[in-house]
Amino acid sequence: MRLRDFIAALAFGLAVAAPAAAADVTVVGLSSTRASVSINGGAPRWLAVGQRSSEGVLLVAVDRDAATFEIDGKRRVLKMNQAYVASGGGDRGGSVTLKADGRGHFMADGQVNGGTVRFLVDTGATLIALPAADAKRLGLNYAAGERAIAQTAGGPTPAYRVKLDTVRLGDITVHGVDAMVFESGLPFALLGMSFLNRTEMKREGETLVLTKRF
Repeated sequence: MRLRDFIAALAFGLAVAAPAAAADVTVVGLSSTRASVSINGGAPRWLAVGQRSSEGVLLVAVDRDAATFEIDGKRRVLKMNQAYVASGGGDRGGSVTLKADGRGHFMADGQVNGGTVRFLVDTGATLIALPAADAKRLGLNYAAGERAIAQTAGGPTPAYRVKLDTVRLGDITVHGVDAMVFESGLPFALLGMSFLNRTEMKREGETLVLTKRF
């Protein structure tokens, strides 16, 4: 083997063997041979069995209900909408920048307990508000929560107070967030002050920057 080829082979071997940085992984889709995953809050992508992502996440096996990964050197079994959060990764500070849509609203894709949710940022909402359909998809047992009657544009509706384990938006993750689940009258989730008051909000024109405070 020529010296140049040996060096190239050695460099390749070191690149393969080098440990990857810790990664947060959420399962958003399953098929017979592939899993769709969001890694570190990024856009979902498909991994085939035996395929390793650029972040070092290896899909080992998949079945109808769950997928087995090798993450940070260990095997993890994740079900649909279940997330693995790298140790210490969710508690660091962080920020996210949002752009207003044509109506001046700030919409953002986030995660609740590892499942994806489309939020409208609403500083007028005391708590995060979730439609019942989203809560069911996320596996929340909201009916066990404190029940109330809430007024919506469509009239009064039952609502239930719950505690969310984690809420993530971009690089910001907060834990133990109060929320309300609405049986009807709520077309999409609202990102209310129970999340926002843990951030510093800075608006400049059509841009809103949220920076985690605690």
